Amino acid sequence: MLMHEANVDQATGLRRMGSPRPVKVVAVSGGKGGVGKTNVSVNLAVALDGLGRKVMLLDADFGLANVDVLLGLSPEYDLSHLINGERNLEEIIVDGPGGLRIIPASSGIGRMASLSPAEHAGVIRAFSELSYDLDVLIVDTAAGISEGVVSFCRASQEVIVVVCDEPASITDAYAFMKVMNREYGMDRFHVLANMAHSVREGHELYLKLSRAAERFLDVTPTYLGAIPHDERLRKAVQKQQAVVTAYPSSPSALALKKIARSVDEWPLPRQPGGQLEFFVERLIEAEREYVEETL
Repeated sequence: MLMHEANVDQATGLRRMGSPRPVKVVAVSGGKGGVGKTNVSVNLAVALDGLGRKVMLLDADFGLANVDVLLGLSPEYDLSHLINGERNLEEIIVDGPGGLRIIPASSGIGRMASLSPAEHAGVIRAFSELSYDLDVLIVDTAAGISEGVVSFCRASQEVIVVVCDEPASITDAYAFMKVMNREYGMDRFHVLANMAHSVREGHELYLKLSRAAERFLDVTPTYLGAIPHDERLRKAVQKQQAVVTAYPSSPSALALKKIARSVDEWPLPRQPGGQLEFFVERLIEAEREYVEETL
């Protein structure tokens, strides 16, 4: 772990880290639950780690956290301990497969799903204290379009929208993009078709969503690819392993590794504000604006 020289920004009160190294921040969302969003997040993170990138995976589903379950981990501490002031952020980070670092959320703790604005901002502010040298931060958001989902997606540089072949999935994915576009001006989305029965089906799912977005939102999402319906992915879940590790030659693993290579080729943020501490600041600003809008 590389330590950074820290100082404090007088305007925001946030701890600045000295490294100018940019961090690629990618949120994985989808609107509807049950589309395999967390499985995509986990496998994408593991696959990027396999490419030699320094990756951190944030479980941002504060109500139904299951990143640790999918990887067979038993964290001693999680974000609930951070909320309660019992542990700092670095103390709750756990090691995943390879060099992957994971920030676990709590599962089944009701209040984590309904944090007050101050508590939510406290979680976000804690990121400014991280001293890890990172290339990529993957954010596994909750289902729906809650305050937390909106804030994390707004602060991320790239947003992956996971869809599957269900009418509700397409409808909810469109609703998600509509809110993010019309209310927050976002127009960059990458559509990923999951559990597709064929390459053609995956592309048709993208076209359905893309046509609606272009017609009614003036947004043209890009097509990230399709993950095929694969029995070995289900077996990997049962084994509590990433499919890219458990069955690296399976159709789903090959597709996920291809998608990881595409994400790896996305340009790093070149403008000022590409470092992790600026991601934190964007999150805090999104929280502030959300609170002001709801008062």
